[in-house]
Amino acid sequence: MIDILALCAFNAAYTNAIDTDALEQWPAFFTEDCHYRITNVENEREGLPAGIVFADSRAMLEDRIAALRVANIYERHRLRHLLGVPLLESADDQGAVARTPFMVARIMHTGETALFATGEYRDRFVKAGGKLLLAERVAVCDSTVTDTLLALPL
Repeated sequence: MIDILALCAFNAAYTNAIDTDALEQWPAFFTEDCHYRITNVENEREGLPAGIVFADSRAMLEDRIAALRVANIYERHRLRHLLGVPLLESADDQGAVARTPFMVARIMHTGETALFATGEYRDRFVKAGGKLLLAERVAVCDSTVTDTLLALPL
């Protein structure tokens, strides 16, 4: 049975890959045919499927990271995630559904630090090859205001 401790360990490794700029590792947390979306609470409440960021495969996530490294121009910064304890909605030996609250700070190259995003991950996990992976992660941000520097994954 997948438990809260396994989800906490997964989320710690996931956010560590982002926070330490090991972004090439980030897509490996997802299944090949995953769904990843960043949206806001109002769009989610209205059932609007478009997100600020949308991907429906691991290959799209890999392309996003490649673009961040070589094509996109944005002011360099890094993120620091603070996560709450996952709320486990359902779980068995094959998968789990959970919600995890997050706060993300953005640290600019100048050292300035600011609260960047708050919200919750709405996740569907599966076990594949004995490993826990995300089949779906929807990052639902509390604010409808999106910073123009939403370059890095949440």
